[in-house]
Amino acid sequence: MRAVCVIGLGLIGGSVLRAASAAGRPAWGTTTSADDAEAARADGFDVVEVDAALRRAAAEDAQVVVATPLTAVRGVLREVAEHAPQAWLTDVVSVKDPVAAEVRSLLPQARYAGGHPMAGSSSSGWGASSGHLFSGAAWAVTLEDGTALDAWREAAQLALDCGAQVVPTTAGAHDSAVARISHLPHVFAAILAAVGADGGPLALSLAAGSFRDGTRVAGSPPDLVRAMTEGNRNALLDAVDDALGRLGAARGSLASTGGLKSTVDEGYDARRYLEDLATCDRTTETVRLDAAAPQRLRELGELGGRVVALTDDTATVEVPTAA
Repeated sequence: MRAVCVIGLGLIGGSVLRAASAAGRPAWGTTTSADDAEAARADGFDVVEVDAALRRAAAEDAQVVVATPLTAVRGVLREVAEHAPQAWLTDVVSVKDPVAAEVRSLLPQARYAGGHPMAGSSSSGWGASSGHLFSGAAWAVTLEDGTALDAWREAAQLALDCGAQVVPTTAGAHDSAVARISHLPHVFAAILAAVGADGGPLALSLAAGSFRDGTRVAGSPPDLVRAMTEGNRNALLDAVDDALGRLGAARGSLASTGGLKSTVDEGYDARRYLEDLATCDRTTETVRLDAAAPQRLRELGELGGRVVALTDDTATVEVPTAA
């Protein structure tokens, strides 16, 4: 099994290190956080300085995983370029187009495929990490026309070894999708929390499940939320415009007729569709990893398909029938 070098040992990076180690991979990490480094070492993990970690990665032909906030990616990639310029490279950053652009600029010889596990919590740091965080989760792995299939396969296999299921997609399609289902919810959670607080102690004392569920991610570290949302500015603006249009229609309906039927019914149906996709039967397709594979894998990803197994020559994809 290929060794893994994880750069950044917070919630996601720490969970990757734990899961990769549990899967039997040789694995080590590095972090600029003294607290995370001390805690990871106390848990028995190998944590070294970044230059030593990357020299070892180059010597062992390891997979390098960038697990830092978007704002730190450029500096990390410069370190990788210095010590392991031809590395197998992936990342777990929540926005893909900006990372891919930095890789093209700084590491043109790297064997890169971007990644984003769709799992997390409002807590952060090594102490919040878990080797089971990715179990059954979707993990996007980007597959562009220019992505080498062996680089994509390495990144996808790491995701599978961590317990996730792989969604093949492009960086642009990923960023548009997560703007709607991840980044916009963070913005809405922040607004909802502030609107609730504007109601004063009485309103907050009456807050129960729906308010707590809707504002959970507002408890995430603000710097991480800003890096994620601001780093996906263009796609998020499209999602915000869509949401504002729907809010405007809801307000107009409430003001003119006193009703919210259209808004509530559409939301109910959308939520039911989400649940149907998660629980419906799935068909299985085997895709040969040849020149035609990227297009077919992306098509299946657009339908909600997930790669659940890989061999040297094939990918097994499960596709929801509800799609």
